[in-house]
Amino acid sequence: MIRINLLGTPKAKNKRGASSAMPTMEVGDAGSPKMKVLVVLALAAALNLTYWYRLDKEKQSIATQMSQAEQKNRELADVKARYLERQRQAQSYKRRVDVIDSLRASQGGPVNLLAMVGETVNNTEAVWLNNLKDEGGSVAIEGMALTPDAVANLISNLQKTGYFRNVEIKETMQDETIKDMQAFQFTLTCEKAKS
Repeated sequence: MIRINLLGTPKAKNKRGASSAMPTMEVGDAGSPKMKVLVVLALAAALNLTYWYRLDKEKQSIATQMSQAEQKNRELADVKARYLERQRQAQSYKRRVDVIDSLRASQGGPVNLLAMVGETVNNTEAVWLNNLKDEGGSVAIEGMALTPDAVANLISNLQKTGYFRNVEIKETMQDETIKDMQAFQFTLTCEKAKS
């Protein structure tokens, strides 16, 4: 077995009587403290320069990305402005179309009322109209019928149209001016339904 003395102290004599000297290595003088400080400063400067160079590259990359992002932002701002302008134009057009539609609907109101009342009277037997007044929220109807049942049928038919919410008889009386048959004068008040 071989033993190595790392301590470098001479070994005591063994049975053989031979003494072995261990080899030693001397580093020598590592340099003066000024040299050590200069080496540390040079290393720190090299590391600092490398770090600065990397930061400078990142700065240039970020500046390039920023200019690209600003260019894209300007393009998108133009697109947004055009979109908002078109949206305003579409809303203006829609308002105009709605006004025209409402004017057309209100223009056809009296025509629709007359057509509906005329058709209802034609479908009711023994009833004639003398007068029809549109008073905004209600309609006043004056007419003549041969029987009281004909007036009741007219009221029922007017309610079935759905155009009126409430149909009431204001007055009815027998017409004395007609001698050869029985005739009744009537007045109805019809309240328009909200549409």
